[in-house]
Amino acid sequence: MEPATSNQQPVTPPEAIHLIAVGGSIMHNLALALHRRGAHVTGSDDEIFEPAKGRLAAAGLLPAQEGWDAARITPDLSAVIVGMHARPDNPELLRAQELGLKIHSFPEYIYEASRDKQRIVIGGSHGKTSITACILHVLRFHGRKFDYAVGAQLAGFDLMVQLTDDAPIIIIEGDEYLSSPVDRRPKFHLYQHHIGVISGISWDHINVFPTEEIYREQFRIFADMTPKAGVLIYDRDDEQTQLIAVPTNPDVTYIGYGPHENVIRDGRTFLITKKDEEVPVQVFGEHNLRNISAAKEVCKQLGIKGKDFFRAVATFPGAARRLELVREGTTSVVYKDFAHAPSKLKATATALKKQFPKRRLVACLELHTFSSLNPAFLPQYAHCFDAPDVAVVYFNPHVLEHKRLPPLAAATVAEAFQRPDIKVITDSAELAAFLRSQTWDKANLLLMSSGTFDGLDLNGLAAEIVG
Repeated sequence: MEPATSNQQPVTPPEAIHLIAVGGSIMHNLALALHRRGAHVTGSDDEIFEPAKGRLAAAGLLPAQEGWDAARITPDLSAVIVGMHARPDNPELLRAQELGLKIHSFPEYIYEASRDKQRIVIGGSHGKTSITACILHVLRFHGRKFDYAVGAQLAGFDLMVQLTDDAPIIIIEGDEYLSSPVDRRPKFHLYQHHIGVISGISWDHINVFPTEEIYREQFRIFADMTPKAGVLIYDRDDEQTQLIAVPTNPDVTYIGYGPHENVIRDGRTFLITKKDEEVPVQVFGEHNLRNISAAKEVCKQLGIKGKDFFRAVATFPGAARRLELVREGTTSVVYKDFAHAPSKLKATATALKKQFPKRRLVACLELHTFSSLNPAFLPQYAHCFDAPDVAVVYFNPHVLEHKRLPPLAAATVAEAFQRPDIKVITDSAELAAFLRSQTWDKANLLLMSSGTFDGLDLNGLAAEIVG
């Protein structure tokens, strides 16, 4: 008797992927996305905080112990992905190099996973998260299949990364910061976009790009990477963008955009369509109207018609921590925003003042990033905080020590903003007391930071202010 034969195909073992510095915001989301895709995922980090800790634990991916251990790196790994938090001498990274394993930065891995997809990359110093969020919202509203990688948690999306086999496109927020400890290229150079967006250029990351020219050059490289039959969408009014996003390649389609036509009534913004119809939206401010225009141009390239875009964008709540409503009363409102760079600060404060022109605006900025606390960069803030009626700048001197920066005098900060009445505070309790002491009838509060104002209870403070 002949032996029985089987028509079953051999089972391919799942990818085994190890993430070094898995506790990072985008890295732990990638770990969860890969786990959901069916990969065998492990990770390591020297410190893991919430929400990453709880989310990794719920998926069974939380490392048993914090810290680095070269023994975790074994020859059977399909790939190792290294996050920016790791150092070049990380023992796990060194072991992976010794074994000759495939080592990817986050952007390298995203590119490898999307080689067969149309890649849409949203770059720019400001607005890229909001533009990406708007595009994702519109595509999902219309039931389109897509993958994505975005740098913030978005309403309605449980992960910041999604990688599937069947989605024909991927929407990527293209950060200009470095790819990994051993790859000094900006992330958005590695995605090899088919459709690229430059939302504006405003010098940032002084620790990596010491001059404005070097920083702008990274965007020129990105623009020049747009392939034959590709599309480059850019803010036509941004002076720095005008220097690099010029139609030099006859094989590339260049599309400039400005703020969407609109009208403001009773603190509400309405988009005006080509048919003079008014579409109410939940976001406001010229910068957000530019973001909507950029998203509309991308969606048009993806086959979304104008009327369908407007129907979807009317329900777009905005990106988390971007002009996010904390509390609203009859005569006052409290917003918080991720703004910290000079251009973002100016745009956000101006937007809120214009939206409520008859109300007094009290605005507070926390200096928290390396650039914002650097004396060489501080002059970039000159006149960026002129819109509020009351302007407050807060920073914690201990953060300077942590970032290994020299001490910073309050007078130096005040002088940089070129506003004689600006108030500089370095104690969170004093900041809370100052804000409570203000008159809040017909007045709004805007709190801007990439940090937390050292744990200040914003919701509690807002409840006291608004009532």
